[in-house]
Amino acid sequence: MNKNSKQELVTEMHERLTRAKAVFLADFRGMNVGQATTLRNELRAASVEYKVFKNTLFDLAAKGTDIECLSPFLAGPTAVAISYDDPASAAKVLNKFAKDPQGKFVLKAGALSGKLLDVKQIQALADLPSREVLIAKMLGSMQAPATNFVGVLAALPGSLVRVLDAIRVQKTAN
Repeated sequence: MNKNSKQELVTEMHERLTRAKAVFLADFRGMNVGQATTLRNELRAASVEYKVFKNTLFDLAAKGTDIECLSPFLAGPTAVAISYDDPASAAKVLNKFAKDPQGKFVLKAGALSGKLLDVKQIQALADLPSREVLIAKMLGSMQAPATNFVGVLAALPGSLVRVLDAIRVQKTAN
Protein backbone atom coordinates (compact mmCIF):
# COMPACT_ATOMS: atom_id res chain seq x y z
CA MET A 1 0.00 0.00 0.00
CA ASN A 2 1.22 3.44 -0.80
CA LYS A 3 1.04 6.38 1.58
CA ASN A 4 -2.18 7.82 0.09
CA SER A 5 -4.11 4.56 0.36
CA LYS A 6 -2.88 4.12 3.95
CA GLN A 7 -4.06 7.65 4.77
CA GLU A 8 -7.48 6.91 3.25
CA LEU A 9 -7.71 3.69 5.26
CA VAL A 10 -6.79 5.51 8.49
CA THR A 11 -9.36 8.25 7.80
CA GLU A 12 -12.09 5.71 7.02
CA MET A 13 -11.24 3.67 10.11
CA HIS A 14 -11.22 6.83 12.27
CA GLU A 15 -14.79 7.58 11.11
CA ARG A 16 -15.88 4.03 11.94
CA LEU A 17 -14.30 4.15 15.39
CA THR A 18 -15.97 7.49 16.08
CA ARG A 19 -19.40 5.95 15.33
CA ALA A 20 -18.72 2.71 17.24
CA LYS A 21 -20.44 1.95 20.53
CA ALA A 22 -17.98 -0.83 21.34
CA VAL A 23 -14.71 -2.17 19.95
CA PHE A 24 -13.11 -5.48 20.88
CA LEU A 25 -9.57 -6.68 20.17
CA ALA A 26 -8.60 -10.34 19.85
CA ASP A 27 -5.64 -12.53 18.92
CA PHE A 28 -6.69 -14.94 16.18
CA ARG A 29 -3.42 -16.88 15.73
CA GLY A 30 -3.94 -20.57 15.08
CA MET A 31 -7.50 -20.37 13.79
CA ASN A 32 -8.08 -22.34 10.63
CA VAL A 33 -10.02 -20.97 7.66
CA GLY A 34 -13.23 -22.77 8.63
CA GLN A 35 -13.20 -21.36 12.16
CA ALA A 36 -12.42 -17.86 10.90
CA THR A 37 -15.24 -18.05 8.35
CA THR A 38 -17.70 -19.24 10.99
CA LEU A 39 -16.63 -16.40 13.29
CA ARG A 40 -17.01 -13.81 10.52
CA ASN A 41 -20.47 -15.14 9.58
CA GLU A 42 -21.73 -15.10 13.17
CA LEU A 43 -20.39 -11.59 13.73
CA ARG A 44 -21.96 -10.41 10.47
CA ALA A 45 -25.30 -11.88 11.61
CA ALA A 46 -24.93 -9.89 14.85
CA SER A 47 -24.28 -6.68 12.84
CA VAL A 48 -20.65 -6.53 13.92
CA GLU A 49 -17.81 -5.48 11.63
CA TYR A 50 -14.76 -7.76 11.92
CA LYS A 51 -11.45 -6.73 10.37
CA VAL A 52 -7.75 -7.29 10.72
CA PHE A 53 -5.71 -4.09 10.55
CA LYS A 54 -2.07 -3.32 10.93
CA ASN A 55 -1.54 -2.25 14.53
CA THR A 56 0.20 1.00 13.57
CA LEU A 57 -2.65 2.02 11.24
CA PHE A 58 -5.28 1.14 13.84
CA ASP A 59 -3.37 3.12 16.46
CA LEU A 60 -3.30 6.15 14.16
CA ALA A 61 -7.03 5.80 13.43
CA ALA A 62 -7.86 5.52 17.14
CA LYS A 63 -6.21 8.85 18.00
CA GLY A 64 -8.82 11.32 19.22
CA THR A 65 -11.58 8.73 19.66
CA ASP A 66 -13.05 6.89 22.66
CA ILE A 67 -11.14 3.83 21.49
CA GLU A 68 -7.71 5.35 22.11
CA CYS A 69 -7.51 3.46 25.42
CA LEU A 70 -6.94 0.22 23.45
CA SER A 71 -3.52 1.30 22.15
CA PRO A 72 -1.50 -0.66 24.75
CA PHE A 73 -3.13 -3.91 23.55
CA LEU A 74 -1.98 -3.54 19.94
CA ALA A 75 0.75 -6.15 19.89
CA GLY A 76 0.96 -9.15 17.61
CA PRO A 77 -1.77 -10.12 15.17
CA THR A 78 -4.89 -8.25 16.21
CA ALA A 79 -8.45 -8.64 14.95
CA VAL A 80 -10.88 -5.79 15.53
CA ALA A 81 -14.62 -6.28 16.08
CA ILE A 82 -16.67 -3.09 15.88
CA SER A 83 -20.25 -2.92 17.15
CA TYR A 84 -22.37 0.05 16.14
CA ASP A 85 -25.60 -0.83 17.97
CA ASP A 86 -25.62 -3.81 20.39
CA PRO A 87 -22.31 -4.42 22.21
CA ALA A 88 -23.74 -7.38 24.14
CA SER A 89 -24.43 -9.41 20.99
CA ALA A 90 -20.88 -8.80 19.76
CA ALA A 91 -19.48 -9.83 23.14
CA LYS A 92 -21.62 -13.01 23.10
CA VAL A 93 -20.22 -14.17 19.76
CA LEU A 94 -16.63 -13.28 20.62
CA ASN A 95 -16.88 -14.89 24.05
CA LYS A 96 -18.29 -18.07 22.49
CA PHE A 97 -15.20 -18.39 20.27
CA ALA A 98 -12.87 -17.44 23.12
CA LYS A 99 -14.26 -20.33 25.19
CA ASP A 100 -13.08 -22.82 22.57
CA PRO A 101 -11.04 -25.43 24.47
CA GLN A 102 -8.26 -25.30 21.86
CA GLY A 103 -7.70 -21.63 22.80
CA LYS A 104 -6.91 -20.36 19.30
CA PHE A 105 -9.05 -17.23 19.61
CA VAL A 106 -8.07 -15.06 22.58
CA LEU A 107 -9.79 -11.85 23.62
CA LYS A 108 -7.34 -9.06 24.47
CA ALA A 109 -9.48 -6.11 25.55
CA GLY A 110 -12.42 -3.97 24.58
CA ALA A 111 -13.77 -0.47 24.85
CA LEU A 112 -17.38 0.42 25.53
CA SER A 113 -18.34 4.09 25.34
CA GLY A 114 -14.78 5.14 26.05
CA LYS A 115 -14.29 2.78 29.00
CA LEU A 116 -11.61 0.11 28.82
CA LEU A 117 -12.90 -3.45 29.31
CA ASP A 118 -10.72 -6.35 30.35
CA VAL A 119 -11.52 -9.97 29.40
CA LYS A 120 -13.61 -10.61 32.53
CA GLN A 121 -15.71 -7.52 31.86
CA ILE A 122 -16.24 -8.63 28.25
CA GLN A 123 -17.38 -12.03 29.54
CA ALA A 124 -19.77 -10.29 31.96
CA LEU A 125 -21.13 -8.22 29.07
CA ALA A 126 -21.62 -11.44 27.09
CA ASP A 127 -23.60 -12.95 29.97
CA LEU A 128 -26.16 -10.14 29.88
CA PRO A 129 -29.53 -11.00 28.38
CA SER A 130 -30.19 -9.73 24.88
CA ARG A 131 -31.43 -6.21 24.32
CA GLU A 132 -34.94 -7.44 23.48
CA VAL A 133 -35.15 -9.45 26.73
CA LEU A 134 -33.98 -6.45 28.79
CA ILE A 135 -36.55 -4.18 27.12
CA ALA A 136 -39.30 -6.76 27.72
CA LYS A 137 -38.33 -7.03 31.40
CA MET A 138 -38.30 -3.26 31.77
CA LEU A 139 -41.72 -2.91 30.12
CA GLY A 140 -43.08 -5.68 32.32
CA SER A 141 -41.79 -3.88 35.41
CA MET A 142 -43.32 -0.63 34.23
CA GLN A 143 -46.66 -2.30 33.47
CA ALA A 144 -46.92 -4.27 36.72
CA PRO A 145 -48.08 -1.38 38.97
CA ALA A 146 -50.74 -0.32 36.47
CA THR A 147 -51.93 -3.91 36.04
CA ASN A 148 -52.10 -4.43 39.81
CA PHE A 149 -54.00 -1.14 40.24
CA VAL A 150 -56.55 -2.18 37.62
CA GLY A 151 -56.91 -5.54 39.37
CA VAL A 152 -57.59 -3.84 42.70
CA LEU A 153 -60.11 -1.45 41.11
CA ALA A 154 -61.85 -4.37 39.40
CA ALA A 155 -61.98 -6.31 42.69
CA LEU A 156 -63.87 -3.52 44.52
CA PRO A 157 -67.12 -3.75 42.51
CA GLY A 158 -66.91 -7.54 42.66
CA SER A 159 -66.61 -7.40 46.45
CA LEU A 160 -69.56 -5.01 46.64
CA VAL A 161 -71.67 -7.34 44.48
CA ARG A 162 -70.79 -10.33 46.69
CA VAL A 163 -71.70 -8.39 49.87
CA LEU A 164 -75.01 -7.27 48.37
CA ASP A 165 -75.72 -10.82 47.22
CA ALA A 166 -74.97 -12.12 50.74
CA ILE A 167 -77.36 -9.53 52.21
CA ARG A 168 -80.04 -10.54 49.69
CA VAL A 169 -79.60 -14.21 50.54
CA GLN A 170 -79.76 -13.42 54.26
CA LYS A 171 -82.94 -11.33 53.88
CA THR A 172 -84.67 -13.95 51.70
CA ALA A 173 -83.80 -16.63 54.26
CA ASN A 174 -85.59 -14.70 57.00
